[in-house]
Amino acid sequence: MFLVLLFVTISFLLLVLRLLYKTSVIHIFVKGLRSLGDKFHAYQSYKIPQHNEHYQENQLYHKISIYLNSLLATIDDDSDFTNLFSGSSKSNDISLHLDDSQIVHDRFFSARVSWTNEESEKEGCTSRSFVLRIRKNDKRRVLRQYLQHILSVADEVEQKKKEIKLYMNLEQGDRRWRSIPFTHPATFDTVVTDSDLKNKVKSDLEQFVKSKQYYHRLGRVWKRSYLLCGPAGTGKTSFVAAMARFLFYDVYDIDMSKVLDDSDLKTLLLQTTCKSLIVIEDFDKFFVGKSSTAVSLSGMLNFMDGIESCCGEERVMVFTMNSGKDEVDQAVMRPGRIDVHVQFPLCDFSGFKNMASSYLGVKEHKLFPQLEEIFQSGASLSHAEVGEIMISNRNSPSRALKSIITALQSNIGGQRLSESGSGRSRSDEASDPAASVFCRESVHTVREFRKLYGLLKLGSRRKESVDLSSSEKEGSQHEVQN
Repeated sequence: MFLVLLFVTISFLLLVLRLLYKTSVIHIFVKGLRSLGDKFHAYQSYKIPQHNEHYQENQLYHKISIYLNSLLATIDDDSDFTNLFSGSSKSNDISLHLDDSQIVHDRFFSARVSWTNEESEKEGCTSRSFVLRIRKNDKRRVLRQYLQHILSVADEVEQKKKEIKLYMNLEQGDRRWRSIPFTHPATFDTVVTDSDLKNKVKSDLEQFVKSKQYYHRLGRVWKRSYLLCGPAGTGKTSFVAAMARFLFYDVYDIDMSKVLDDSDLKTLLLQTTCKSLIVIEDFDKFFVGKSSTAVSLSGMLNFMDGIESCCGEERVMVFTMNSGKDEVDQAVMRPGRIDVHVQFPLCDFSGFKNMASSYLGVKEHKLFPQLEEIFQSGASLSHAEVGEIMISNRNSPSRALKSIITALQSNIGGQRLSESGSGRSRSDEASDPAASVFCRESVHTVREFRKLYGLLKLGSRRKESVDLSSSEKEGSQHEVQN
C-alpha cells in the first residue's frame, strides 16, 4: 500500500514540475537558446506533394501522414491547439490533422527535424504538401535512414489499424476522392448464394493475388475484372463487400453521374491505389440511355483495359447490372475487359432454407414442403424480399413462413414483385395493388393475414392450385382478386 501511495505521489509531483516548466522562465530561456542555435545552422528543405503531375497519389505523402499521426506528443510547443479526431469504427483510434503552417518536431539519431503542412492553389486547384526541414550537417548522415524509418513505422501502424476505406467521387477539383471507413459487415460466410459459386470466386481471387510474377511473365497488367449480373435484391452489393473484406482492399465506388467526361474518368482511375476494388454499379444503365454521364463508349472501354489501366497494379474491377447481358455492347464483354461473369438468380428453395436458418434460426418446419412445391412451380422472390419478410417477422418464424407463402402465391407464374424482374417502373408498382402485396404483407397483423390467406384458399385446394396450368393459375388469381 505504501509503495502504491509513493508511486502516485511521485507521478503527481512530476506532472506538477512539468507544468511549471512549461510556464516558467527556464522553459522560455531554453526555447530561446534553441531558436538562437538554429540561426547558425544551414537547413535543407524537402517538399512532398500529395499528388504527382499525373494527379496520382504520392505514396510517400500517404506514409508520412500516417507517421505524423503517431507523433501526437511532438506538436510544436508554440501551437495553441491542434485537431484531433476519433475514428468512427474504432473509438480508441485518435488521429491528428495539422493546420496550415503548423509544425511537428521529430528526432532521429540525435538529428532534429521538423515537418510543416502546406496548402497552395495552382490553376484553381488546391494542392497539399508536407515540407521536411533538416540541417545540412545531418542530411547525409541520417536522411535516408530516417525516410526508411518513416516507411517502416507507417507500415506497422497500417498493419495494426487494418481498416478498409470506401472512396467516393463526391467533389470536383483536385481532391476527387473522399473516403470514409468501410463498415459493411458482409462476408462470404454471410452472403446468401450458391456455395460452389462462392468457393469458385474465392479461389479465383486467391489465385489472382498470388499471380504477380505470372502476369508479368505474360506481359499482362496485373488486374482482374468481374461482372455481377442479376435482378435487384439478389445480393450483388453484399457480394462486392464480401470480396473487399476477403481481399482486404479499399473500395473505390464510382458514381458515373458525377463523372464529367472521358478525361475525368481517366483522372479518377489514375488516382486510385494499388490493392483496390474499383466498383461501377448499375453498369447496364450506361448502355441503355438511363445514365446522365457524358462518358462515351470509347472512354468506358479505355477505362476498362486502355493504357491508363496499366498505371497501377493488383486492382480488381467489379461491374454490376440488373438487366440481361444482351442489352450491353458485346465489345464490353470480351475477356480482358470482363474476365469473370457471375450470375445471381432469384431466391430458390435451397437459398430460402439457408436464409431461414440464418434469419429465423429454423432448419426444419412443417411448412417447408409447401414452400418447396411453390418454389418449384415457378414462383420467385428476390433474396432481399425474402429477407425483409423474415426480419419483419423474426419473433414468429411461423408467421414469417406464412407471409412468404402468401407473397409467393401472389407471384406464381414467374411474375416479379420487384422492378427489375417485372420490367415495370416503381411508379407502376405503387399504382398497382397486386404488385405491392409483398410490401403490405410484410407488415400485416395476424388478423389481416388470416383474412387474406382465407380468401386465397377459397379458390381451390392447395394441392390442386400447385398443379394448375399457367392459364388456370391466372384465372384463379383473377377470381380471388374479384
